[in-house]
Amino acid sequence: MREKIHPKWYPEAVVICACGNTWTTGSTLPEIRTDVCSACHPFYTGEQRIVDTEGQVDRFMARLRARDQYTAETEAREAARTSLDLSIADLGLDKRYVNIMAENGIEVVGDLLARFEESGDQALLSISGIGRKVLADTKRLLRQRGYEVPEAEEA
Repeated sequence: MREKIHPKWYPEAVVICACGNTWTTGSTLPEIRTDVCSACHPFYTGEQRIVDTEGQVDRFMARLRARDQYTAETEAREAARTSLDLSIADLGLDKRYVNIMAENGIEVVGDLLARFEESGDQALLSISGIGRKVLADTKRLLRQRGYEVPEAEEA
């Protein structure tokens, strides 16, 4: 065995827990400090106490709050997305068709859906400058946004 390579052994090393409990053991350190021992660990004591190691509980709670906030914001966006007050321009139609609809009193999705309920596809087809392609694109964009749009009428 080589000389002077082994650490010093302390047969009476003191272990000190954060709860105040102490005991002796053999170790290469004269004093050992620990956060949890059998006198204070929830498994041994039977009490449900959260042992916070380096702020893990705080980080978890922050993530939980962020998730709840994200969920609330997503629900608000979803409600706004299917709102009848959504501008026709926000649907993604070509600006020329948005202007034609605005000139004919259709500025928000609610106006457009009301026209569909009154006279179906003819509500848009009767407007000069609006054809079947624009009608189909408008219905597709409304469905993508979650609106209930009637199917194409047979001519």
